Amino acid sequence: MTSDSHTDTILALKGVRKVYGETVAVDDVDLALRKGEFLTFLGPSGSGKTTTLAMVAGLQSPSAGTILLDGQPLGPLPPYQRNIGMVFQHYALFPHMTVAGNVAFPLEMRRLGKAEIRQKVAEALALVGLPDFGARYPSQLSGGQQQRVALARAMVFRPPLLLMDEPLGALDKKLREQMQIEIMRLHRDLQMSVLYVTHDQEEALVMSDRIAVFNKGLIEQMGTAQELYERPVTQFVAGFLGDSNFFVGKITAVDEAGCLVDGPDGRFQARNTAGLKVGDAAVVGVRPERLSLLAEGDARDNMVSARVTEVIYLGQSRKYVMKTKQGTDVTLLEQAGAADTRRISTGDELRLGWVPAEANALAPTI
Repeated sequence: MTSDSHTDTILALKGVRKVYGETVAVDDVDLALRKGEFLTFLGPSGSGKTTTLAMVAGLQSPSAGTILLDGQPLGPLPPYQRNIGMVFQHYALFPHMTVAGNVAFPLEMRRLGKAEIRQKVAEALALVGLPDFGARYPSQLSGGQQQRVALARAMVFRPPLLLMDEPLGALDKKLREQMQIEIMRLHRDLQMSVLYVTHDQEEALVMSDRIAVFNKGLIEQMGTAQELYERPVTQFVAGFLGDSNFFVGKITAVDEAGCLVDGPDGRFQARNTAGLKVGDAAVVGVRPERLSLLAEGDARDNMVSARVTEVIYLGQSRKYVMKTKQGTDVTLLEQAGAADTRRISTGDELRLGWVPAEANALAPTI
């Protein structure tokens, strides 16, 4: 990955804010997208991710702040003058134009010669695996093929930045996974700079170099998929990017190794990922796959007892849904090989344990 120097930044947002009346949709967002990077905006509906993308595209005007593309302020430039590629969820293809006509449209607007347009259209359709589809119309294509045409149209003029707003949301799961791989290949082969919006956590984990997690108009945390999954700093990030168990409490001790959190379910050791201090409210977050079932006599630094309320068969794994005596919901995920040797049923009381290095003390944000 490239460095964070100014020469490696293709897109910069500085103090970008969007207000509708008394509603703050985006609140002082600062970020830098590196050249050749795939950066994903992840968050629930209404979190500000699409509004931020729309301001970069020129479809919305910021209430405050600056947006720079390759060091130059976009300011009041309309979308068609920003030289940015855009792919929407619903394709937005021209139904009266052929596939070749749709892909050629941005080149015609730039007044390229006919021979050059034909060559670039052919190259773009080959890139997305549709070299023989130029004479067809959008109505003659499947959803996946239409999305490939939309990709070709957005890339054909080689924009410095490609924006993608929930581009796979209308596709079924299998086709969506195929298109994820296709977009990743194009990103790698063309070294494109991509700003991608999704609410699908798995999509973000699979495709992104970095992820910005949005919540209530703010970026709660930004980093690689592994950083966000392994070391979230807030309860919201831990809960939105994957599943987590949360044990509430208060910080009672802090040292270089981590911290102690005392709460209704017990005293737990955890990494102090969020930099909390003694006396702060905290939530200990631990992923379901990091919990272990303890046999009689086994002990861990962190332990809790819970009663099984549901046993869910997931094929390659089993999910046990439980509740502690204090009413805390707990989920454990166990791979099928280990699960098949057990006979766990609803109503069973289980002892669970985990090591401190696999738990994080988080700032409560839910």
